[in-house]
Amino acid sequence: MPERSNPPTPASAAKFIFVTGGVTSSLGKGIISASLAKLLQARGFRVTIQKFDPYINIDPGTLNPYEHGECYVTDDGAETDLDLGHYERFLNTPTSQANNVTTGRIYDTVIRREREGAFLGKTVQVVPHITDEIKRRMLLLGEGGEFDVVITEIGGCIGDIESLPFVEAVRQLRWELPPNDSLVIHLTLLPYLAAAGELKTKPTQHSVRDLREAGLQPDILVCRTEHSIPPEMRRKIALFCNVKINSVIESLDADTIYSVPLMMLKEQLDERVIKRLKLTGGALQPDLEAWKDFLGRLKNPTEEVTIALVGKYVELPDAYKSINESFVHAGALNECRVKVRSIQSDHLTPENVAESLRGVDAVLVAPGFGERGFEGKIAAVQYVRENGIPFFGICLGMQVAVVEYARNVLGLTNANSTEMDPLTPHPVIAMMESQKDITQKGGTMRLGAYACDLRRGSRAAKAYGKTHISERHRHRFEFNGEYLAQFEAAGMSASGTNPETGLVEIIELPQAVHPWFVAGQFHPELKSTVENPHPLFVRFVRAAMQHRKG
Repeated sequence: MPERSNPPTPASAAKFIFVTGGVTSSLGKGIISASLAKLLQARGFRVTIQKFDPYINIDPGTLNPYEHGECYVTDDGAETDLDLGHYERFLNTPTSQANNVTTGRIYDTVIRREREGAFLGKTVQVVPHITDEIKRRMLLLGEGGEFDVVITEIGGCIGDIESLPFVEAVRQLRWELPPNDSLVIHLTLLPYLAAAGELKTKPTQHSVRDLREAGLQPDILVCRTEHSIPPEMRRKIALFCNVKINSVIESLDADTIYSVPLMMLKEQLDERVIKRLKLTGGALQPDLEAWKDFLGRLKNPTEEVTIALVGKYVELPDAYKSINESFVHAGALNECRVKVRSIQSDHLTPENVAESLRGVDAVLVAPGFGERGFEGKIAAVQYVRENGIPFFGICLGMQVAVVEYARNVLGLTNANSTEMDPLTPHPVIAMMESQKDITQKGGTMRLGAYACDLRRGSRAAKAYGKTHISERHRHRFEFNGEYLAQFEAAGMSASGTNPETGLVEIIELPQAVHPWFVAGQFHPELKSTVENPHPLFVRFVRAAMQHRKG
């Protein structure tokens, strides 16, 4: 390797950690990154995490949830990878568009610059033009002195063709950055062969070999395993992978993702990172008392409820990842285990809905797009409304509640959303005016955080404890204000509205009519964290507990 001399990368006060993965996907790079970040944050360091994804989509906004899980939305309106949800839930700090970058976005930027003549007629190539743009974005969050540590998760597996430009960019940065300003953590798998009765290290050795062939030597190995790693095996891994023995970190399968920070603390992952990066100024030990208190309540509930999650993507749990995690947070606060029963809305009809929802203590109707399963959600909402079962609707779930009420209470038999029936005579849900001239799909919905004013005395205001809030959105259709007077005259109130546009953000039924019937056009699940469970989920779980007792 050539000598370091006048590296082209600008100096940064931040330290950079790069997290790669090998052997197989879904090992949990996002959870390891978030756990390390939590430990460093708990020592007083300012930490952020970013995700670089190798697919060519500009963002996950147009991806089917069955392909990629949920699309997570940030305050500034970025449609991002679901791992950003883990980052926010662990760190209790918001992310932004800068925290998630795809190959598609990188190439889009470079091609646009080429069309503008920025490269002065030069041949545009992966190296240096694509890798330079990747490096620029990797360093972006480290500028300005806002963070002490920037953790960058590289999506995919080492050896994937798609990931090569990112790995090459990391290789270049490690040469350009000052010594002790960066390190690489590689996450691998130690498979257990039951027939042989032992863990196998060869896949890890091959994964590290592939990483080294790409020009990167890992500083720390985190090994996912079902069984504890014997000392002699740690020595073998360290020897063959060229890392210090105390930098071979064991990551056992956990009962909950929220146990992982404490497991990494026990393995001294944060200490290895601090020593390697020569980080100074942090506390001698991380302050995790609040985290431990949360885990104690999570693992020792005094009550249990069953809540039905009615949606069209329930076969893939990651499609509703933030909703499921919000139940974990709210359940722990209420010292209650929330058992989620996933129900495919396609399968619900007025004839089978009572049997399908038998035994549940509350029902949440989930977000979604398109007409598939819409009528099944209508049947679910009608049943819970008429039978006094606590109900919570999110985004499309609110729109379903509005359509159901229009049909069965207001007497507007053919009421519908224009998304489902463009020719409906009663469009109680209609496309937003700002969306009508838009033809491009990606990144064009109403996205990000918007203000909402709550009606004093409403269920929503009592839950939040205030009358002015901000929530994140992702939708094209809205409550049709022309019907608002009819709904309120029939007992359904608009308890939350946007102060600038008058858009109905929350609808609810009063306590005298229903024990808990609340729905929001926004996505509250995107702002629920371990330290701050979302108040609507907290109240909803509490309503389920009361219904179970009643």
